Amino acid sequence: MTRSTHSKKEVEEALSYAEEQGWRIEVGGSHCWGQMYCPNNKGCRGGMYCRSSINGSPRNAGTHAKQIRKAVDKCTDVDNPTADG
Repeated sequence: MTRSTHSKKEVEEALSYAEEQGWRIEVGGSHCWGQMYCPNNKGCRGGMYCRSSINGSPRNAGTHAKQIRKAVDKCTDVDNPTADG
């Protein structure tokens, strides 16, 4: 099933990056465009999926895209050879 594309190019590129890393994107919500969920659930963030809200109309699309990429890259449960720690 395909999801709808985000209206901001930078955010859409960050969402595509998250999907390439295995994150699940769910469109819809009461105050946000959607949510993205970590692909693993093995104790990440206290036994809950890492998740991050996706703003439908961010004040600064470039900054929001960086925040999305950072959430993906800094996930504590995904093997990431470039992460510190």
